[in-house]
Amino acid sequence: MELYIRIKDGQPFEHPILGENFCQAFPDIDVNNLPPEFAKFERVDCPVLGEYETLVSENPTYELIDGVYKDVWRKRDMTAEEREAKRQAAIQAAQSAWAARDQAENWSAWVFNEETLKYDPPIPRPAIDQTKVDAGIFTVWCGADANWKDTPVRPEGEFKFDFLAWQWVALT
Repeated sequence: MELYIRIKDGQPFEHPILGENFCQAFPDIDVNNLPPEFAKFERVDCPVLGEYETLVSENPTYELIDGVYKDVWRKRDMTAEEREAKRQAAIQAAQSAWAARDQAENWSAWVFNEETLKYDPPIPRPAIDQTKVDAGIFTVWCGADANWKDTPVRPEGEFKFDFLAWQWVALT
């Protein structure tokens, strides 16, 4: 995308102009030989932020780099307060999503791990038995027994598992 920007008092003025619009607005200006009041402009994507980084501003500044004006994004490390607020928001979101799941009461014995932001079972999950999986039998948490338990064979078609009745239920 071809862009240009107006320069006033040695500084970029307003926002970049699309090349096509620039040529229509300033038909007498040769884009290959720009006067000092205009310059080429290149868009630069916003950087990918690390988990505990934030942008200094939601908008970039326009700066001259190697003879071309470009977007310049500045980022910084979050303060301890910002990190804690982000962590608390993530904890709250994880807990809300967990509580809103279908049949959530089946996993009420699971414990929230604030480090991983996930729920851990009170008893580690047994190793996956591929023979059972291939047969349509799944080892899942049974809240009533507070243990891992094999499901009945999954029937063909559209079914979901009802943890309270401990059976596959047809989706209608």
